[in-house]
Amino acid sequence: MTDPLGTDPLGKDAARAVARVVRDSIADPDPRDRAALAVRDRLAQLALPMASVGGYWPLGSELDVRPALLHFKQAGYAVALPVSGPRGTALVFRDWDPALPMAAGRYGIQEPDASRPVLQPGVLLVPLLAFDRSGQRLGYGAGYYDRTLDALRARGPVVAVGVAFAAQEVAAVPCGPHDERLDWIVTERETLRFGE
Repeated sequence: MTDPLGTDPLGKDAARAVARVVRDSIADPDPRDRAALAVRDRLAQLALPMASVGGYWPLGSELDVRPALLHFKQAGYAVALPVSGPRGTALVFRDWDPALPMAAGRYGIQEPDASRPVLQPGVLLVPLLAFDRSGQRLGYGAGYYDRTLDALRARGPVVAVGVAFAAQEVAAVPCGPHDERLDWIVTERETLRFGE
């Protein structure tokens, strides 16, 4: 995909616009809630390392991973949520305790309070706009998760799990040299593994 003006050579902006419409079209709460529970159950079946799990607080029409985060917390995992820094930087993850109040962060997203300890996730649940069957994801364009995965992988093993609605699958995600591939993608319908 190329942009005739050359401003978006990989076609990511156009792909993001289409992907948002697709994800936003899943408007009925009932299928959304069922999908969140199905993804939780699929994640619970994975043989994930007993490490800190980094999740995210859902924004807009993102798949709600809070049921999965509560499952991991109850199973004895340390669970962390991201704290957004300046655009273009890696995310910092702070310990999440569902019993404690949260604070509105940089983009109005709920984050653990600054007093919570910083954790390095060994498992990272990654939001996305679209995915393909090669393990590529289309993000929002700020580079937070690609930089985060690059930084985490430079320090040691990390399992990157994209979570999405099945409807977010596309034939091919436009990707560049700095895009980090996922290890797994989990939807309400299936679990996909890449590599190995």
